[in-house]
Amino acid sequence: MNNTLYLPIPVEGGLFSIGDGHAAQGDGEVSGPALECPMERVSCTLKVREDMPLTMPRAKTGTGWLAMGFHEDLEEAMWIALQNRLDWMSSIYRISRTEAYAYASLAVDLRITQIVNSAKGVHAFLPFDALR
Repeated sequence: MNNTLYLPIPVEGGLFSIGDGHAAQGDGEVSGPALECPMERVSCTLKVREDMPLTMPRAKTGTGWLAMGFHEDLEEAMWIALQNRLDWMSSIYRISRTEAYAYASLAVDLRITQIVNSAKGVHAFLPFDALR
C-alpha cells in the first residue's frame, strides 16, 4: 500500500517522530487500545514540500484525498477539516471556494478520526473519481 501523508512543520527543523504503529483501528478511535504493531517493516521517505503550505495534516490514499481537522471540540474539528478540504479542492481542481463548497455537499464524506484524546479529530474524504 502506498499512501502519502502531508504534515505541517510547526517548528524549525521539523522534529519528526513516527510514534506507535496501529495494524488495525476503525474510524473514530474510541478508547486507548488499538492493534499495536512493530514498525520495523515500515518504509518512510521524508521530503520537504515548499509548495504546499499546511496548517493541518492531509493525506493521499489509494482511493482518495483526506483533509484533517483537530480540536478539543468535535464540531470545531469538523469545521477545520471541511475548511482544509475546501482549500485543497479549490487548489486541485482550480475552482472557486464557493464551487468547492457546493461540490463538497455532494461528494465529501466527513468521518470521525478519533475521540480518545483531548484533541478530537475529523477527516474530510474526497474520492479521486468524485469530480471529473
